[in-house]
Amino acid sequence: MNQVTLPQPPMAARQPVVTEYHGHRREDPYAWLRDPHWREAMRDPQRLSGAIRAHLEAENAYTEAVMAPTEAFRQRLFGELRGRIREDDSSVPAKDGPFFYYSRYREGGQHPILCRRHGSEDAPEEILLDGDEAASGHGYFRLGGAEHSPDHRYLAYAVDLSGAESWTIRLRDLASGNDLDERIADARGDFAWSGDGRTLWYTVLDEEHRPKWIYRHRLGTPSQQDAMIYEEPDDGFFVGVDRTESGRFVLISSHDHVTSEVRAIPADKPDAEPRLLLAREPGVEYEASDHGDSWLVLTNRGAEDFRIVSAPLDAPEPEAWTDVVPHRGGRLIQGMVVYQDYLVRMEIGDALPAIVVRAFATGEEHTVALDEECYDLGVIPGFEFDTATMRFSYSSFGTPARVYDYDMATRGRLLRKEQEIPSGHDPEAYVIRRLYATAPDGEQVPISLFHHRDVTPGPATPLLLYGYGSYGMTDLPGFSPLRLSLVNRGLVYAVAHVRGGKDRGYRWYRNGKLEAKPNTFSDYIACAERLIQAGYTSAGRITAHGGSAGGMLVGAVVNQRPELFHAAVADVPFVDVLNTMLDPTLPLTPPEWPEWGNPIEDETAYRTILSYSPYDNVREQPYPHLLVTAGVSDPRVTYWEPAKWVARLREMKTDNNLLLLRTNMSAGHGGPGGRFDFLEEVAYRYAFILMVYGYEEATAPD
Repeated sequence: MNQVTLPQPPMAARQPVVTEYHGHRREDPYAWLRDPHWREAMRDPQRLSGAIRAHLEAENAYTEAVMAPTEAFRQRLFGELRGRIREDDSSVPAKDGPFFYYSRYREGGQHPILCRRHGSEDAPEEILLDGDEAASGHGYFRLGGAEHSPDHRYLAYAVDLSGAESWTIRLRDLASGNDLDERIADARGDFAWSGDGRTLWYTVLDEEHRPKWIYRHRLGTPSQQDAMIYEEPDDGFFVGVDRTESGRFVLISSHDHVTSEVRAIPADKPDAEPRLLLAREPGVEYEASDHGDSWLVLTNRGAEDFRIVSAPLDAPEPEAWTDVVPHRGGRLIQGMVVYQDYLVRMEIGDALPAIVVRAFATGEEHTVALDEECYDLGVIPGFEFDTATMRFSYSSFGTPARVYDYDMATRGRLLRKEQEIPSGHDPEAYVIRRLYATAPDGEQVPISLFHHRDVTPGPATPLLLYGYGSYGMTDLPGFSPLRLSLVNRGLVYAVAHVRGGKDRGYRWYRNGKLEAKPNTFSDYIACAERLIQAGYTSAGRITAHGGSAGGMLVGAVVNQRPELFHAAVADVPFVDVLNTMLDPTLPLTPPEWPEWGNPIEDETAYRTILSYSPYDNVREQPYPHLLVTAGVSDPRVTYWEPAKWVARLREMKTDNNLLLLRTNMSAGHGGPGGRFDFLEEVAYRYAFILMVYGYEEATAPD
């Protein structure tokens, strides 16, 4: 692409603001991009101030001008991506008493349709909620959680009409198909039914967009009369509500990233006060579910990689605990699902997941057997408690998702669904490998990768390296039909399982947060160097990709080692880390301090964050080609973080490589609400990557 013909990029005005913490003075030249009325603008983007809107629109116009030669290719790429998705796809029906519940899409539809059948999976279909109809007339629409009442008479469902993740809960009478008059606004979108299906508990957001209260709603009454039954006193904690697998208890959870607390309400006694199970203890996490006359508690108390204990329902204190699944270092228990006769737990070690089934009657355990080198695996929770059937999903880089019904008694499995790729797919056409990189401190960092079998990787091979590495999130090598548009064109796709995730147990997370956060970035750089050393690519041929906290990773590594990368894609990146963590009025700041540190009170945290925060470490040097995205309604990574970062990069960088900021002026952190709108976003990203690698088809006319 001839960059001489490009329009001039917009340059933001410098309006320096100076702050001082812990004796350190710091200048922020682009603080003005934060709208003083950002809360109002997040809910209604039309209220964004004129100067800021003008700047973001100028950036968008520049980005569109630069990307204009790819328009025909983006359309072809969109068709290619869409061709890998079965448009009338449906989920496997899940049995609940006499009904089988499932969701499906219609041909050309953007949103799911919620359905059920009575008596058998072959019975006539009953449509409970048509997402496309509900979305009609709305500029933005996303359907969130939906759950039918235990007596199958009502449906509670949540919708977001702005992208700001401020949900409205609606209630539908399934006999008539009409919504009830009562609606619940400013909700988080999670809820739980009472046993008789006449009471609903739900979570409400405060003015800082934090889930702070649990309310109780009686069907048939105005939501203004709902009773608040729990208020979280700590701004650093979020609250949520759920129901145990047996349906006997509604649970109210309070948590930050390292500490949790649970209260229980009998589901058949909706007027009962919530009962505290175990008082919060800093650094101790737990979740609970009932089984018979006991609580089963998954906890890290005295067990870094968690253990499962049992305790009497009326005495859940640690003194009464009995080990059910003892702690095993290096095998992190990520979660559990309780059935009448079986306990299922999800484990991970060395970036490989496992499902372990335990029979309550005998204590006998077995692991669900799998045979690929790298894969993704997960339990799909159902509605029924007294069943021997557990449903799980499985995929790998090359194997489309498969859904199995697994008989926990006989260990037999029944394939219920295999992800269909309408345009065709050969799993044998791909080479899947696991490598290890040596970090500067000697840790072995796993890398999962795949490429087409017709590609012989070498120094000229383009490679996309994805990373995240925060909040203990794991990046498992599952199937995505979308990635094939890159891999089938000769790219190698790799995932760096860096510290900050829990890919290799809890210590992997602990050693990639707070003062140890720099390990996340050095791990990623080590992975890039290992891929170069192994002959899969060379320096300057790698594209770094990550979103949100993964976008922070991208920002940090292109500051530290820009010569390794040809391009970088940062989706809604968390790049103004220090300023955000210094502002307790922002939605996520107090809850995030256990992850990043509190730089207001702790000088060590301040200095550590300052050392890597991408916005604070932009310097005069060449940078790779960059595509950065943002959303005006984003409550998680506010729009001004990517905007400020791009402004500073424009000011400082010494190269002529592309630097593009694309802000969605009507959506938030999750991007567009419809499935095809999302594909257009992916096509845009892929067109950028292929264009800067010089693929002629990316700029070829239609």
